[in-house]
Amino acid sequence: MKATNEVSASLRIEGVSIDIAGQRIIEHVSLSAHENVVGLVGPNGSGKSTLLRTVYRMLRPADGKVLTADRDVWTMPARDAARVTAAVVQDSPADLELTVADCVATGRLPHGRLLGSDRAEDRRAVEHAMSTAGVAHFASRDVSSLSGGERQRVQLARALAQQPQILVLDEPTNHLDIRYQLELLALIRDLKITTLVTLHELNLAASYCDEIVMLDRGRVVASGFPDEVFTPQLLHQVFGVRADTLTNPLTGRLHLVYADR
Repeated sequence: MKATNEVSASLRIEGVSIDIAGQRIIEHVSLSAHENVVGLVGPNGSGKSTLLRTVYRMLRPADGKVLTADRDVWTMPARDAARVTAAVVQDSPADLELTVADCVATGRLPHGRLLGSDRAEDRRAVEHAMSTAGVAHFASRDVSSLSGGERQRVQLARALAQQPQILVLDEPTNHLDIRYQLELLALIRDLKITTLVTLHELNLAASYCDEIVMLDRGRVVASGFPDEVFTPQLLHQVFGVRADTLTNPLTGRLHLVYADR
């Protein structure tokens, strides 16, 4: 997979609280990112995906602000917000009746030019996005014929076709075997786009994220560099596991080891 260069913008979440069905799911969460990869981690039910939904305008916060390039996403026109932020979410519909190329081309819709006169620019953007995400070789295949992991990369290509300044990804390594997990996260890291990503696999987060924000029951319990957040004490407190940290001899990055009791 080949990286691409895009303009990046800052992302700031300031004191965001989110209620669903009268229940507080996220409580006064703040974080920021700019031209780096921020990993959002925490146990199931900690509110990771819920927090992402307010960033890409699927769930309005009860309180607080989400700022992209210093503009509140919830006061921006929807099309303007979509030009800035692209999202790859779990279990996306994936437009199964489309070819891969046509599916990726829908990423141009926020720019309002998919059916316009400047087709060459859109075509270049789509081709570049497919090449970057490693899906160009099956551009003419129907999305429905692809594996789950291949469809995930198509969704990333569609997001990149938007030429976003901010990228939001919810468990992007789901359905991918280890090779493509590593390739996908290396690609995301090399894009140099402000990125907020949720990951279940903590060693992947430690290896590919510049900063970590750890959530527990809707609150931030720790944030900082991976070696500041992934401590034995916090891992036991939040995840209920015995763990220790080592240095990966192949990468020099932090690596977590666990014991079942």
